[in-house]
Amino acid sequence: MKLILTAAALAATATMAFADAHSVVRMGTEGAYPPYNFLNDAGEIDGFEKEVGDELCARAELTCEWVTNEWDSIIPNLTSGNYDTIIAGMSITDERDEVIDFTQNYFPPAASAYVALSADADLTGGVVAAQTNTIQAGFIAESGATLLEYATYDETVAAVRNGEADAVFADKDALAPTVEESGGELTFAGDDVPLGGGVGMGLRESDTELRDKFDAAITSMKEDGSLNALIVKWFGEDAKVYE
Repeated sequence: MKLILTAAALAATATMAFADAHSVVRMGTEGAYPPYNFLNDAGEIDGFEKEVGDELCARAELTCEWVTNEWDSIIPNLTSGNYDTIIAGMSITDERDEVIDFTQNYFPPAASAYVALSADADLTGGVVAAQTNTIQAGFIAESGATLLEYATYDETVAAVRNGEADAVFADKDALAPTVEESGGELTFAGDDVPLGGGVGMGLRESDTELRDKFDAAITSMKEDGSLNALIVKWFGEDAKVYE
């Protein structure tokens, strides 16, 4: 009986410790990568990941608040404790997984693509813009093209428009609305390139219980179709969804 009571007490203590450590879960995002995440006209965080994150927190019965952080320091500021998760269009890679932990993906592996002012832009020997510390930047660095890195997605597109770069290389799902809204100024060039293991939430490696709570919530959203519904809402009917 004493052993059972002791085990129960330890479990209760662990639960209380988790609750104390995560009374409010701080969700870190960039706020500058539409339609994944962005600031709307009211200056509030919006987008696919805001809706997904809010629903995950509700299903996991967690109280969450949102904070923004620049992309190039988003992992260091997670590990230093400035927030508890990264939910910012971050592809799961082996390199990142050595530094932080990931949930399962909440957006399936999707293509990266080139966008330029003309479909015949030089993608192998020219200058290609990509956002710093992304899998796209890593790919271009090894492709033979000259890589120009920028802090934000908007800057990579601007580099093409002002002639600093021949093309931009990024997630095709992010580029598609940019191309559509350009009124014919921008176009896709070359072939799509599959990269990464899908988009997942990043957490500190020590936060295994928090990761498991979000994993269970993601599984729930996949099973009832609500995650696919949000993907279609934000990325269109042609977006890749879970089967």
